[in-house]
Amino acid sequence: MIPKSFIQDLLNRLDIVDVVERHVPLKKAGANYVACCPFHNEKSPSFTVSQSKQFYHCFGCGVHGTAIGFVMEHLGLGFVEAVEELARGAGMEVPHERSPAGEYFQKVAPDLYEVMQTATRFYREQLKQSPRAIDYLKRRGLSGEIAARFGIGYAPDGWQSLAAAFPDYQSESLSETGLVIVNEEDHKRYDRFRDRIMFPIVNVRGQVIGFGGRVLDKGEPKYLNSPETPLFEKGRELYGLFQAQKSIRGMQRVLVVEGYMDVVALAQLGVEYAVATLGTATTPYHVQKLLRMVDHIVFSFDGDKAGQKAAWRALENALPQLQDGKRISFLFLPVEHDPDSFIREFGKEAFEQRVQEAMPLSAYLLREIGAGLDLRSPEGRNQLLQRAKPLLTAITAPATALLLRKEVAALAGVSQGELEELYEISPVARASRPSPRKAGRPAPSGNRLLLQCLIAQPALGAQLPVEWQGDGAEGEAVLALLAALREADGTLSGPALAQYFQGTMHERTLAAAEADMLSWGEEFDVEGEFAGLMNSFERDRRRQEFQALQVKVVQGGASSLTDAELELYRRGGR
Repeated sequence: MIPKSFIQDLLNRLDIVDVVERHVPLKKAGANYVACCPFHNEKSPSFTVSQSKQFYHCFGCGVHGTAIGFVMEHLGLGFVEAVEELARGAGMEVPHERSPAGEYFQKVAPDLYEVMQTATRFYREQLKQSPRAIDYLKRRGLSGEIAARFGIGYAPDGWQSLAAAFPDYQSESLSETGLVIVNEEDHKRYDRFRDRIMFPIVNVRGQVIGFGGRVLDKGEPKYLNSPETPLFEKGRELYGLFQAQKSIRGMQRVLVVEGYMDVVALAQLGVEYAVATLGTATTPYHVQKLLRMVDHIVFSFDGDKAGQKAAWRALENALPQLQDGKRISFLFLPVEHDPDSFIREFGKEAFEQRVQEAMPLSAYLLREIGAGLDLRSPEGRNQLLQRAKPLLTAITAPATALLLRKEVAALAGVSQGELEELYEISPVARASRPSPRKAGRPAPSGNRLLLQCLIAQPALGAQLPVEWQGDGAEGEAVLALLAALREADGTLSGPALAQYFQGTMHERTLAAAEADMLSWGEEFDVEGEFAGLMNSFERDRRRQEFQALQVKVVQGGASSLTDAELELYRRGGR
């Protein structure tokens, strides 16, 4: 775990304008900076970055966050990766605390990346010297230009060929990166990849973290991947994502295929938004990572039994990650084709047409759970309900869950309410999304203004009475914020506070409050507003006390009051 104090220090050193401008051109607009949102298509800029408050907000699609959140969303990184990326640029080293399980996060030694880069250069040089490997790539229809773009190379058919690239062949870094295998009995070493076309696996920062090797002739395994290493975790990486990032973001669509050769062949023929899983089924993390980047994921699998199985596994892992407003589709090519062979035989236009016509996730789910069932009989409808239960209960996106529940209920001949009662799940709640304040909108409530004042100047929280009680979402957010400040001894800053509440029930409330703060001018008097709120809260408290005294007098007379209560009663609560 990364210490919270480090997150705060990092955010305090960063300027979010500098971070965002590395990826998105910004224009000054009053006290803030604006741009067309990088997360959705728009013609007029609604993406706003506040230098004074150190957060961004889009009034179009609602994305909101700190510098860390922006790097996560824009580059498709996890939290730890985003922190490490920003810390590297700030010249800071990320410390790690012991995790709850008692294990330590391992820092990756910089030389491991250098080892992988050296191996990549070696394999590329070996490709130039191997007519047989070059001939294989030509027969597969790949050009030298596309091979260079993806860094494709060749691993010679020798047991210790890498010794030519690494004078210290006994180095632990070679086994740690999975380039060599060490025999457990005699401790002899040999290259993992031999006589294979080599596909470097690159992370979103352009660093080689692993390899995929394909045999030239017949042999098993057909594809061989790097093992799990400190650099490479196959369930979290996608082949070709680094090369495809620009196209994926531009089209807001990504095509997920099964093999490296599919990605490379599609890119050569103009379909540049394809990525591939790395010898594993599509994982929830894959789906989550891609949905951060795009509005539409299309899975393309072979039409055989293995392809059908892979598609269904992708659907199951995608359900908990679904987001309303984003789409997931499934493209099934004829059994005799994969994306590589299909696009070469029928061309880009025909392939793109198939992508456009891909089956929506909902249609695929309904087709599969109803396959082979007689829905005219009670038994068939009962079986449908049993098949659908684990799938529908996995969906957390409100609108998607609602619509699919209605569809399944209609097919089974029951009402939505009966289906929800049968599954023992709560009815889908109406999702309330915060909207930006428009001209003429009433002034913010006292609780919202208090929340904004504390975000702007957290030290003011020490002046809030201990007995203060908030109501509603904004009041609860104030109490949560005060608890966080006490836990951190009042040292949390504005951007660190926003990051602190990412992923909590208060995230949207804080985002809406911060979005309103973008309209504050430089002359906005935070301390004056806070003082006014304290006076208002004090008046409310005294009025409530007076009303309680009135009830007491009615029930027991003035004699039931203490001297202090009587004095307050005579003053009318003032």
